[in-house]
Parts: sequence; C-alpha cells; structure tokens
Amino acid sequence: MIGKILGAIAGERAAKHVRGLGGPGGALFGAGAAALIRRLGPLGLVAVAVGGYALKRHLDAKSAEQPADGQDNEMPADEAGQPGQP
Repeated sequence: MIGKILGAIAGERAAKHVRGLGGPGGALFGAGAAALIRRLGPLGLVAVAVGGYALKRHLDAKSAEQPADGQDNEMPADEAGQPGQP
C-alpha cells in the first residue's frame, strides 16, 4: 500500500517533465511502476536504474551537440559574399 502511494507521488512528479502525461496519468504510471519494480526484484531494479542513467547520458550528449541558440553553424548572409558585393 505504501509502495503504491510513494509510486503515485513519484509518478505525478515525473509527469511534470513528460509531455502528454498529466497529473492523474502520472499517478497511475507511478503506481504501476511500483508493482513492476516489485516483480523485477533487486537485479531488475539495478538494470532499470542503469538503463535510465545511460539514456539520460545519451540524451544529454545529443543535446550538447546541437547549438544552444537553435541556429545552425552557417555563415551569416552579410558575410557570405552576396552577388554584386566585393
């Protein structure tokens, strides 16, 4: 019972970071996750934690490759040598 409540609270907070998953949906997700973790056991819990950490590192590295200002790395038009300009 306590595991479902804690899972629901964690799911509701996680739903704030996931688009398309509202508060009640997050609570249901968290309660279901608590049941899943109980079935996986300790080794499954470690595997899920390591997988989540690896996914976070991958997404952070992918976002670091993109320019922060949302622009591409092309030369601005005024420096690109427009036709008719020296």
